[in-house]
Amino acid sequence: MSDSTAEKPEHPGLTIGISGPARRSLAHRLITFALRLHGARTHFIRPGSKVDVSLLDGLVLSGGTHVHPSRYGQAPQVTARYDLRRDETDFHLLSRAEELSIPVLGICRGAQFINIFRGGSLCQNVTPLRVNTRHRPLLLPMQTVRVVSDSRLGQVMHKPVIGANRIHSQTIKKLGTHLRVVAVDNDLFVQAIENTWGQWLMGIQWHPEYLLYHGGHRRIFSHFVQAAEERKLIRLDTPIDAEEYDETGPQSGR
Repeated sequence: MSDSTAEKPEHPGLTIGISGPARRSLAHRLITFALRLHGARTHFIRPGSKVDVSLLDGLVLSGGTHVHPSRYGQAPQVTARYDLRRDETDFHLLSRAEELSIPVLGICRGAQFINIFRGGSLCQNVTPLRVNTRHRPLLLPMQTVRVVSDSRLGQVMHKPVIGANRIHSQTIKKLGTHLRVVAVDNDLFVQAIENTWGQWLMGIQWHPEYLLYHGGHRRIFSHFVQAAEERKLIRLDTPIDAEEYDETGPQSGR
């Protein structure tokens, strides 16, 4: 997929790309609202879209269908909806974001995809493994989550134990490279991951966009937007290598 002929975000200024399904749901509209609440413009990215990632200041990988297990070397073990085109799009977006050190926030499926991208795997069905938690959808913050205090998430949430919602049926199993677990539930299933080096990168297993009436969950988005703003300033202050340009402008891949 060549960035040189790609679709460009339509808004100037700080622009956050939101990767999602072909049709936006309430969750995606709430993510858009949360980002715009903190001053960011948004650009929705559908499966198969060709986006010039270098024109984004941040990237959100939103929730949705399961990631196909072939991405982590397994066959499907549960009946689920998959979107191979979206998997391919998210892989490209993450690759370019990593190359360009663009901040990334993964939500639910997005957190799982970050882990898979880094060589990790998933447990395809956590239902029979639950002991201290009941497996039922929770839109309200009734799930207990324990947060590592010396993590980015810990600094954002301001306390070691928080309430979160739960809509997922899969979870991270093998942790990907250069990632750390920064939150778990009462069954010690992974609830959040962060980068250990390089770009600002965080994966949240719950859906903070449904919990914007709570300051801590709102701060996840404000902290992410702040990271995008800081990265944008660095990029604007960095001299551009003339070899990467010709008379017609930036070359493919920028």
